[in-house]
Amino acid sequence: MPLSSRTLNHLADRIRSHRQQRKSRWRRLNPGRQALLALAHLRNGDTYTRLAAGFEIGIATAWRYVQEAIALLSAAAEDLDTAMRRIRLLAYTILDGTLIPIDRVADQKPYYSGKHKRHGVNVQVIADAAGRLVWASAALPGSTHDLTAARTHGIIDALTRANVMTFADRGYQGARGSVRTPFKRRRYRPKLSRRQKAVNRAHAKIRARGERAIATLKTWKVLIKLRCCPRRATAIVQAILVLHGVEANRYAG
Repeated sequence: MPLSSRTLNHLADRIRSHRQQRKSRWRRLNPGRQALLALAHLRNGDTYTRLAAGFEIGIATAWRYVQEAIALLSAAAEDLDTAMRRIRLLAYTILDGTLIPIDRVADQKPYYSGKHKRHGVNVQVIADAAGRLVWASAALPGSTHDLTAARTHGIIDALTRANVMTFADRGYQGARGSVRTPFKRRRYRPKLSRRQKAVNRAHAKIRARGERAIATLKTWKVLIKLRCCPRRATAIVQAILVLHGVEANRYAG
């Protein structure tokens, strides 16, 4: 796995502390092996059947160990208010939404995205000026519009209160506040002026950097397609956000 030992040790320390608090008895895997198991699932997208065979444990045990690690990590994730302490120091931010595909579920209509023509969950992503991942929101059903999702999470209000200029695509038209979107041609109205087209080109160059943050999030291959209950998506995204923060700061200290 393309991860540093710092990330592995960070997760192993959390698992070790959790076991000590619970005074847990002997387990099939030590904290280091359990951390490796969870990272293999999150980073490589390995199935529980494959993990069980590789670590010589039962499938149910592999599932339980992975879920325990995800819960420990997601509990340490920053909420938006905490993340804003760092975000308000940035020159500007880039806001974008992404769809994380899922398998079909019984109540599939709320999860079907007409834009992407597939089922999934909507996650809002904030990136800095260099396109680095700063924060990711909880998951909402895939049919949720990006603007609605941003308002539901309070992202637009938080960025506006902090007076942080934010670049977003046309999906956020009408957001107002500190959010800047490109000019959009309306029906039965004159074409965009040369100045407006130039502004849109400059805006697109800035906003394109936000795709790097989404690509960074999806280097964790479990997000290529979630094969679990959509309600577990938020915990997985938050766990990955914590691990990404550790990995991105692996040279610190």
